[in-house]
Amino acid sequence: MSAARGFPAFAAQHRSTRGRSWWAQAWVQAMEDTSLDAGQLRKGRRFANSGQVGTITVSPGRIAATVDAPEDTYESVVHVDELADDDWHRFGEQLAARAGHIAALLDGEMPHNLVEAAADAGVTLLPGVGDLDSSCTCDAWELPCQHAAALCYQVAWLLDADPFVLLLLRGRSREDLLDELQASSSRPTTPGVTVADVLAASSGDLPEPPDLPAKVSADALAVAGIEPPEGLGPHVLHLLVLDAARRARSILNALLHGTAEPQALDEWQDTVRLATDYPELVAALTESSDRDVAPGIQAWRCGGAPGLDVLEHTWTPEPAELNRARTELLAADDDLTISTSANRLTLGADTQLRLDRNGRWHPYRLVDDTWVPAGPPSKDPLVVEW
Repeated sequence: MSAARGFPAFAAQHRSTRGRSWWAQAWVQAMEDTSLDAGQLRKGRRFANSGQVGTITVSPGRIAATVDAPEDTYESVVHVDELADDDWHRFGEQLAARAGHIAALLDGEMPHNLVEAAADAGVTLLPGVGDLDSSCTCDAWELPCQHAAALCYQVAWLLDADPFVLLLLRGRSREDLLDELQASSSRPTTPGVTVADVLAASSGDLPEPPDLPAKVSADALAVAGIEPPEGLGPHVLHLLVLDAARRARSILNALLHGTAEPQALDEWQDTVRLATDYPELVAALTESSDRDVAPGIQAWRCGGAPGLDVLEHTWTPEPAELNRARTELLAADDDLTISTSANRLTLGADTQLRLDRNGRWHPYRLVDDTWVPAGPPSKDPLVVEW
């Protein structure tokens, strides 16, 4: 049995209860999708930020904490199923198949492709609807009640900091899991034959991965003996070569560490990206694209490729996503007028929030009859910076 871990109480603060990481957000989503009472969730968010939730104890299959309410102190517990030994064996095989997965976990990341690979092997790491079973000593009949909801929201903060909290809930501590992986890697594949022997016999010693080269600077880059294409000045060619070197380094970094590679961009997105990164290219890029890149640059500076997408396109998200945002905004300001169109929430006459396909809200202001980006995006519509 893995040992329990205790986490000190969070101080009172104003913080998004959605979580920053995608796996913490999946945890919150599972809890909220189970709830039938938005009022309990709203109160739970307030409790989570109030500093009234005590020390959180995380153990296999269980999280627990006391919650100090004005009328009493309650014990809240949330249960989640542990993985069976066979599940852990299959999960360990997925981890061992790519060293980058282990490195990512140790670095506080939960790779998407690890979760997907585990699911393909029949192992469900993240909880879904109905997987979180809550109880509380309060007399509320709702599941989860506001106290258990507050506990779940704070667990999302723990998951942001350490994905091993999720694995402990599923039945293995960080130490247990790494010990099992170490034992598995040293286990012979056939009697008297180690994995290292098999690799050496089949393909020789594997080379050590290369070190990531240092970032190249414009001054250190030498572009000699290359004639730029017609209409492309030498300084433009120099910047394009510099950009290609930097993107190649980003891709190599992703391959070495098992993280996501830079997003693939279409021609227009890459034009805006280049114009944003290299202001010297704006005139040439505007002329070659026959489009005004200035609005795109502003959107890219605020939110990258997703920011450019919500500037130019609308899409239809799940209604529940919009309803949750509306509920939170109205809870914060009862007098607010909100209209909805596709992925956009218009607040009053001159303020708008646009939801991108990654679940982030981008703030917009109406300036001279044109909607313009007004700041960086946020997962929480209440803490968007205008």
